Amino acid sequence: MVLVAGVDSSTQSCKVVIRDAETGALVREGRAAHPDGTEVHPDAWWAALGQAVAEAGGLDDVAAVSVGAQQHGMVCIDETGAVVRPALLWNDTRSAQAALDLIKELGAAAGDGDGDGDAGARAWADAVGSVPVASFTVTKLRWLAENEPTSAQRSAAVCLPHDWLTWRLAGASDLDSLTTDRGDASGTGYWSPAAGQYRTDLLDLAFGRRLALPAVLGPAVVAGQTRAGALLAPGTGDNAAAALGVAAGEGDVVVSIGTSGTVFSVATTPAADATGAVAGFADATGRFLPLVCTLNAAKVLDAAASMLRVDLDELANLALSVPAGADGLVLVPYLEGERTPNKPSAMGALHGLRLTTSTAAHLARAAVEGLLCALADGLDALVAQGVRVRRVVLIGGGARSEAVRWIAPAVFGVPVLVPPPGEYVADGAARQAAWVALGTAEPPSWTVEGIRSYAADPAPAVRVAYARASNLVLDRP
Repeated sequence: MVLVAGVDSSTQSCKVVIRDAETGALVREGRAAHPDGTEVHPDAWWAALGQAVAEAGGLDDVAAVSVGAQQHGMVCIDETGAVVRPALLWNDTRSAQAALDLIKELGAAAGDGDGDGDAGARAWADAVGSVPVASFTVTKLRWLAENEPTSAQRSAAVCLPHDWLTWRLAGASDLDSLTTDRGDASGTGYWSPAAGQYRTDLLDLAFGRRLALPAVLGPAVVAGQTRAGALLAPGTGDNAAAALGVAAGEGDVVVSIGTSGTVFSVATTPAADATGAVAGFADATGRFLPLVCTLNAAKVLDAAASMLRVDLDELANLALSVPAGADGLVLVPYLEGERTPNKPSAMGALHGLRLTTSTAAHLARAAVEGLLCALADGLDALVAQGVRVRRVVLIGGGARSEAVRWIAPAVFGVPVLVPPPGEYVADGAARQAAWVALGTAEPPSWTVEGIRSYAADPAPAVRVAYARASNLVLDRP
């Protein structure tokens, strides 16, 4: 039996799965927590990886390892290989103004005379497939240059969380050994999925000077070896890994409800949405991954349960006890600002509160519908970019809610498939590792057992009420 390891270094924790390379059968696994916050020193990820690997029985018997990790995080390294400062994570919104500035600056270079940003947004979309928001690495680099000049001056290279962990697993310290993959590079804001190359001019625009960047490896290219001799796969970002983990095919839209909410689909052509709703990312197979991301996802359910002083199972029962639309109560779940739509300083809002809707059940239903409506807006944005939607594959911690499962097909308007709870980012990384270990032309075919299907009549009135309420929410400084 050939064993492979997949790592998911997410915002909240590190998960490691050891699987049979040919069948995908789970052999063993481990996990460890990450610290809270929107900036974390990478050493904490390394320590958690060590704990998770130990719990999973070690890596001495595995043939290959792949790291999937949270996208966008800014890891700055000095000439000696030391980390300059704690990494700014994808959900750190302090670079929101930097994003606006970069859009305007590229727009000015493109001849945007009125400064409304439209020309800048189009220029960014054409250049790298995406319009910068606070999540992207390119905006964080601008923030660093403007607010921490000493750290900026010390920085010699910049990489992403999965790049750094792969580099550490190889025991490397020289900057020339840094590697990444198409999927993760496409979330930086300075690598073009369509052209397959870095846009160093955009990096210069953001940071003011050139930094060393990881080499972008193709699918299944060996990135190096661990000290124990296991092959290192290229690794990738969490969403590209999740697509591999669920074996998403044409017509499948994956909706992941975790710390963030993501809506994405594997495509054969690159996306370039000047509205900024769809990020034109690449995937881990040589294809593309148009994606919409929201900042508010499973934590919306946690917040509602906390307010009502119930657990998540009871929250689901309450939500399913009232009709669709919660009798007019609408929750707009911008509890941590929002990325899509781009309202980083917005706050959540509750609309339609009456004596008849002032119940725990109505608030529970409004929370679930608000979460799903925000994701359904993302589904609409993908359709506008030409994505064909046959069904939704629902994953992530939020997919464990029975209310989410039953209400989702009514909000999305298509059938919903829910695989059993699992670590699909880690599984996708393991599948990539198996691809490298086995040397096959395509990733091995692994079957996901226990998938449940959910269907319901569409409830367009829920979407209409949510659209009216969300349009009233302003981005507040």
